[in-house]
Parts: sequence; C-alpha cells; structure tokens
Amino acid sequence: MLAMDNPGMVEETQSTPMETRLRAARRRFHSGPFELSEGEGELRKNGVRVKLQEQPFLVFVEFAANAGRIVTREELQQKLWPADTFVDFDVGLNSVIRKLHQALGDDADNPHYIETVARRGYRFLAAAGCGTGSGECRIGRTSVGRASFCR
Repeated sequence: MLAMDNPGMVEETQSTPMETRLRAARRRFHSGPFELSEGEGELRKNGVRVKLQEQPFLVFVEFAANAGRIVTREELQQKLWPADTFVDFDVGLNSVIRKLHQALGDDADNPHYIETVARRGYRFLAAAGCGTGSGECRIGRTSVGRASFCR
C-alpha cells in the first residue's frame, strides 16, 4: 500500500489486517477441473460444488497459496489449532488430509495433488501464478510434480 503524507513524497506502509483479509478474500485458485474460492469458502470441480469441511478447506487454501513448497505439519498446526486448543493433533491432521484426498479424488500412494513428505509435511504438487489485481491464480503441474508457473 502507498500512502501520501506530504505532497510530492510517497512512502511505503504496511497493509492493515483488514486490507490483507480483503485481498485474501478475492483469491481464487485453479488446478485442472478444480476451482478454490477463498472468499466464498468453496471448492468446485467442473463448476459443481464439492463438499469440504472448514479445516480441510483451510488446509487446501494453505497448500494452494504455497504450491510446490513443503508446508510443515507445525505450520498447519498453528493455522488450524490455536495454542490453547488441546486435541490429538496427529489424528486430527491425518483426518483432514484424508478428507482432502477424498474430495480431490487423490490417492495418497500415487498422489496427483497432495504429496506427503515423510516427517516434514505436505506439498501441493503444483505451482501458482497470480494475475495482478484480479486475485486469479492458475495452478499447473509438471510431469514430475515440480513447480511450474502458468499464465
């Protein structure tokens, strides 16, 4: 964000939390037949809404936003469960990942979308390239699961 404090002088400032949320609310990710709308809280396959509970949806948003990069289990724990929440984290996260695989028609043993990286976390087997201003992101996958930017 740019702010004008004095005429003729431009200084860069931090985005407010509200501006950050509004930008995030406009993000849409596309991968093959899937479209993920963060603002609407929806996952669609070929235009048809796919049922996805809140935690699997939030994890998928995190994966799409960090496509091609390993998202650690600790990062997911911080995003999903506040520090004062007492749950069996491993069981909860494994359930979330299983629900995501099911919603995407993905196979954990031969993944097309979500790869488990032993003892580290998970990687969304795609990369996102975002258009300027529109919040639209296209996600593509290379044949070996490496990052590729799509336009």
